[in-house]
Amino acid sequence: QVQLIESGGGLEQTGGSLRLSCAASGRTSSMIAMGWFRQAPGKEREFLAMITWIRGTAYLGDSVKGRFTISRDYDKNSLYLQMNSLKPEDTAVYYCVARSSSSGSFSGNNWSVASSYDYWGQGTQVTVSS
Repeated sequence: QVQLIESGGGLEQTGGSLRLSCAASGRTSSMIAMGWFRQAPGKEREFLAMITWIRGTAYLGDSVKGRFTISRDYDKNSLYLQMNSLKPEDTAVYYCVARSSSSGSFSGNNWSVASSYDYWGQGTQVTVSS
């Protein structure tokens, strides 16, 4: 099992920046990828970014390319999401996710699919005021 705890959410103004962190614990050696999703009220969960755990190869969702950056600190078992140029539509609960090696490698582009991840954090609220 892997436990994920997000932090860094809060209230920010339009155009501002926030940095989310996710601390992983437990069987972190089993992780092959980590990522971020978000869910706004009344909307489906949206893929934001994924990074392969060993190589650190990053993939970003189209809606956040150019504004958000994903990174990880392998030695600290930590994942980050740097969010710049925030917009009111970025308001959502942000979730840290991880995929286990027991699930195998991603097939196709299914790293953007929520069901591809085995572990989820409880989420952190990000609110962007206009």
